[in-house]
Amino acid sequence: MTGPDAPIRPTTPPQPRDSRDALKLFLQRWAITTLGVLVAANVLRGIHYETIEGLFIASLLLGALNAFFGRLKLVLGCLTLGVFALVLNALLLMLVGALVEPFHVDGFWTAFWGGVVISLVSVVVAALTGARISPVRGSFHFETHRHSGRPGRPDRDDDDPPIIDV
Repeated sequence: MTGPDAPIRPTTPPQPRDSRDALKLFLQRWAITTLGVLVAANVLRGIHYETIEGLFIASLLLGALNAFFGRLKLVLGCLTLGVFALVLNALLLMLVGALVEPFHVDGFWTAFWGGVVISLVSVVVAALTGARISPVRGSFHFETHRHSGRPGRPDRDDDDPPIIDV
């Protein structure tokens, strides 16, 4: 346990141990993104693909763009309560539709809802399979302790458990 004055430090997500782990992680993310794009294309009328290769290329490019902009989405998404992340997802999906010829996205709102569908599918599939879908992960550990009303005098022994241990 740490003391009440200890700094709160994020834990780093586990890194791939070797190239096989990195390849496995990459293929997991690509498969989950492809499944999300496939579901979005079947649920929304404005997203469609002409060939299966177009679907694979679109999901690969979407995954690469999301990885590139991941930290930006995290930081600005927190500041805007997630709105920026949703808008950026829509813009990235529109960009993929413009760059990959056999993959089409009809407009911003279609891309917006497509991004929502892809995100939901990714979260559900990752939860069911235990896969990591985002390299931007971490957790925090902090404790609070019972204190008396007097400053500088904690009202607990070192053997007492903390009130909150997250």
